[in-house]
Amino acid sequence: MLKGHPKGLLAAALSNMGERFGYYIMNAVLVLFLCSKFGLNEGTSGSIYSVFYAGIYLLSLVGGIIADRTQNYKGTIQKGLMTMAAGYILLAIPITATSGNQAWLLPLTCVALFMIAFGNGLFKGNLQAIVGQMYDNFEAEAAKEGEEALRIAKSKRDSGFQIFYVFINVGGLIAPFVAPLLREWWLETNGMVYNAALPALCHEFINNAAGMSAQAMDNLKTMMEAAGGNIADMAGSCARYLQIFNEGIHYSFIASVAAMLISLAIFITNKKRFPTPAKKEKVESASYTEEEKLAMAKEIKQRLYALFAVLGIVIFFWFSFHQNGMSLSFFARDFVDSSAIAPEIWQAVNPFFVIVLTPVIMGIFAALARKGKEVSTPRKIAIGMLIAGLAFLFLAVFSYIKGYPSANEFRAESIDYQMEHKAHWWVLIAVYFFLTVAELFISPLGLSFVSKVAPKHMLGLCQGLWLGATALGNLLLWIGPLMYNAWPIWQCWTVFLVVCLISMGVMFGMVKWLEKVTQ
Repeated sequence: MLKGHPKGLLAAALSNMGERFGYYIMNAVLVLFLCSKFGLNEGTSGSIYSVFYAGIYLLSLVGGIIADRTQNYKGTIQKGLMTMAAGYILLAIPITATSGNQAWLLPLTCVALFMIAFGNGLFKGNLQAIVGQMYDNFEAEAAKEGEEALRIAKSKRDSGFQIFYVFINVGGLIAPFVAPLLREWWLETNGMVYNAALPALCHEFINNAAGMSAQAMDNLKTMMEAAGGNIADMAGSCARYLQIFNEGIHYSFIASVAAMLISLAIFITNKKRFPTPAKKEKVESASYTEEEKLAMAKEIKQRLYALFAVLGIVIFFWFSFHQNGMSLSFFARDFVDSSAIAPEIWQAVNPFFVIVLTPVIMGIFAALARKGKEVSTPRKIAIGMLIAGLAFLFLAVFSYIKGYPSANEFRAESIDYQMEHKAHWWVLIAVYFFLTVAELFISPLGLSFVSKVAPKHMLGLCQGLWLGATALGNLLLWIGPLMYNAWPIWQCWTVFLVVCLISMGVMFGMVKWLEKVTQ
């Protein structure tokens, strides 16, 4: 799979895989962890998650600017890994949230999340810029051998970023299992049983036992008794269950720290093999004539226009796709039978499909190219938006047929009613299948597109802009839980379907122009 690609690709991919493993341990449980630890409702935890997730990508723009100006891409990446490790260390400290310490503990948790987001901003875009520079150098060397060698070298870029993306998802595949397994082990060690719905009821009892409905109280007693608690001392049982439940998650963040250190070791070991983006371009610019500089300025404008046009589209893809860590996590908790599998583990389905489907999709694209029917990167992105729409179409139709109300109404029903009407796990498998295929048409190929159109002296900045567009999409994520809790959920999924279809139409309308710019 790596044959015919730059030698540094594997080392960069392994370094990124380690960082992503640590990150996805935390990300798989974050929105549900905020609810279980602090008793936050879905809207508040979703808002924190949205800002954090947006910050990861928005700060990549800052990281790109820092690296471009200092020309110290490798040093910036190293500092990013160390900053993330410090953030995970703060998250790993198992302090139980109480009414007396929540005023400072929640802000401290947000500080830890900011450190992770900022470290990620220093790391993520700049490593991608280095991979892009590898292919620039690779193509420059091939050009010396002739036009055919150059054509072959250029055809490797899309598949190279897809390979890079596979390694990211190897980490993402394993990570979602870590926190749930440690949490359940810690509960069992303390004589308790995992129940995804129990923390919310525990917080409701502790904060407002007198205001609980009779049905909610009956649900709490049934769940607490099954989980190993003492219903004669409900207040003590709720406090203890929350403590043990969340301590197990805190301990999983230690694995994130270890993953950052492993990623740092891989990067430092292979540091000399990685190119430095834009340095060479800076030296060569002195030999350009005024006419050449004017022509270059015009070309740069066209490239940036194309870049911003695609960025505007992918904002809405990420708004829809990243519901996998938001509304789809809540859906897995509330509407899918999770008695055997924790809701967070379902996030492993996406990276699993990435790993399995990437060779298939690469093979299809390669076969089309051999037949002279190569699909351009902009056209692939447009097709990806259509496929993302199919995921939400399926979910909307399924939810409509099942007659699901809003999540708030569904959770208010008796446990027996909820279990009778919960969906089977195959529903999530189908949704993640469509979303993953869409992701493979958009995310790695979007990175490839950026590396093609970005001016060589702005590689870090342009990769940061791609991630900045992702940030804007993530800032909208909080809308998902609001719709999910307030409307019949088929209406929530229909909104995402419409967003994907509109974005697809706009992208197809720009395809010919974008193809011309990227030639």
